[in-house]
Amino acid sequence: MPEQAPESTYDRIYAVVRKIPRGKVSTYGRVAEIAGLGRAARQVGYAMAALPDHTTVPWHRVVNAQGRISLRRGTGGDLEQHFRLEAEGVVFDVSGRISLERFGWSGPRRKRGTSGGD
Repeated sequence: MPEQAPESTYDRIYAVVRKIPRGKVSTYGRVAEIAGLGRAARQVGYAMAALPDHTTVPWHRVVNAQGRISLRRGTGGDLEQHFRLEAEGVVFDVSGRISLERFGWSGPRRKRGTSGGD
């Protein structure tokens, strides 16, 4: 059986971001935790910045810990993120924040009765 190439850090991050449901957001830090990267929120930011323009990864669902859109290099990325989130039903308050209590996704749910150990 051929050996499988190890999954890259970015692949792990993108796999988590793909799980964020439509109409929900997650923070850079939470994505890092779920991907098994501890507190490597910046690594998640770098991974989002490395995505090509026409990616299917829903990068727009990742926001900072304050529930705000982080500014992107170039022009218009933050507006595009805002519009995409609004189109999914995510609401911003007057100061541009998203309620993480209302729209936040904290990760896959554990099945009842499972302990994570053997």
